[in-house]
Amino acid sequence: MSKPITIAVIFGGQSGEHEVSLVSAHAVMNNLDPDRYQIEPIGIGKDGRWWHGPGALASLMAAADPARLPASATMATPGPVRALGRVGEPGWALPAADVYFPVLHGPYGEDGTIQGLLELAGCPYVGCGVAASAVGMDKGLMKAAFAAAGLPVLPWLLVRRPELAAIETVCDRIEAALRFPVFVKPANLGSSVGVSKARDRAELIAALREAARYDRRIIVEQGIPAREIEISVLGNDQIEASLPGEIIPAGEWYDYHAKYIDGGSQTIVPAALVPEQIAQVQTLAIQAFQAIDGAGLARVDFLLDRAQGTLWLNEVNTMPGFTPISMYAKMWAASGLPYPQLLDRLVALALARAGRAA
Repeated sequence: MSKPITIAVIFGGQSGEHEVSLVSAHAVMNNLDPDRYQIEPIGIGKDGRWWHGPGALASLMAAADPARLPASATMATPGPVRALGRVGEPGWALPAADVYFPVLHGPYGEDGTIQGLLELAGCPYVGCGVAASAVGMDKGLMKAAFAAAGLPVLPWLLVRRPELAAIETVCDRIEAALRFPVFVKPANLGSSVGVSKARDRAELIAALREAARYDRRIIVEQGIPAREIEISVLGNDQIEASLPGEIIPAGEWYDYHAKYIDGGSQTIVPAALVPEQIAQVQTLAIQAFQAIDGAGLARVDFLLDRAQGTLWLNEVNTMPGFTPISMYAKMWAASGLPYPQLLDRLVALALARAGRAA
């Protein structure tokens, strides 16, 4: 038997998606074949301290905000853990591994920062590179890249936090360009953290202030009555797209509570689309992935206008959730690629991009 591949699974982080990352990492580690892989868990606390060892996940779960843990969460098994400190502190060192799997969502994990650290260290890692991660994280840069590639995006505006000192003027500008309802989002977060739907000026002001709690750049998008369609992509140079899925939110729209806490949202995989629509979603998803120079994996989200039938590209998520209810793996499973084999492919793609064989 060949020597197992050592995989360092990195989770937690300092973003508002910390708890989602913990549950994603738990699922990933439970589905990596123990005969093929030796797992090295590495946790990053909300304070930026790194932890290494079998008990790292359990330690961070115990310290997590229970109100933000997804309904699907199950506690990890306790075990020994070693404090590494913060990056750059005396004694900090990246634990050795053959490949690194940053199961991190949001800033300081999905935005190119940890990818840059791993690039500097010469370490193969799963997922998109520095540039694609950064562009995929910032919704303003992402939409600009989509528009430059000629991809269909809804009207949107960028608002910067300092502009909110004259918030009525900002609202005037938004109302001149868009119509209610609109969606207001921090530019650099995912999992619907800090996202609000605004139906009038009072809700718009509240939404802008809520988004500004999380980011200095805020995206305001045109709202439409739409079906939420998602699709998974996989590959480095040769990109494959899965069958698409559809989200039926438990609430009015797919916010953080509907996504992770309520448990009442439904996922339909594959989505009830005609063959021409499936082909269009797959083609646009691959084009969106290429527009940001993606590699490894991403989930691409669309809005299908219920009245017009028009398909609009919403965003690319370069490190989608891997929780038991997350769509990325579900869509690949429906396409004939089960979760454990999907992880095998991701590891192989990471090693191939680094010029190494799995």
